[in-house]
Amino acid sequence: MEAAHLLAFNVVLAAAILTPGPARVARLHATLIEGRVAGFATSAGLALVAAGWTGLALLGLDRIFTLVPWAYIGLKGAGASYFVWLGLRTIADATAPLAAPRVPRHGVCGALLRGAAINLANPKSILFAASALIVVFQPDLSPHAMALVMADHLAVELAFYAALATLLSRPSARAAYLRAKATFDRVTGAAMVALGLRLLMAPR
Repeated sequence: MEAAHLLAFNVVLAAAILTPGPARVARLHATLIEGRVAGFATSAGLALVAAGWTGLALLGLDRIFTLVPWAYIGLKGAGASYFVWLGLRTIADATAPLAAPRVPRHGVCGALLRGAAINLANPKSILFAASALIVVFQPDLSPHAMALVMADHLAVELAFYAALATLLSRPSARAAYLRAKATFDRVTGAAMVALGLRLLMAPR
């Protein structure tokens, strides 16, 4: 494996991070509502599971999903239901008053687990990882190279999320959110419901 391979992987990864999806919605909402610490903790949970999906793709879990379709269908159904529930709850809370930024009810660990649950509920993440890995890397990576790819994935996501959490936790960003809270939360919740339904209906 050469440095050019990691660079190419990082370009694909950056594009995926910037693509709208449940992870992007979750980290944006957590940072604006609960502040930088909670936003970064949620993002760290997202990043850890995303890097884990990459590791499992390297080990061939995507092929298991192909051989055992019901496993993928079950995971997809559970994930879609979780997204729909999360979206409906966000819509229901759209008009609720917002307190000062705070650590989430269950602490930083709760925020981290919430982020992890978002990516665990999205089995399409492993399909993306498998596709990117097939295109960029040779199929016979050594265990050391696999570990390096996973570490690289985690580092890129954490760096991006730390910068984003810092930016969104600025008073100006929070003030803008407060002015449009009801509309923003309804749109965010509707987007999450739509993502859940899209995941449920997607053939693969």
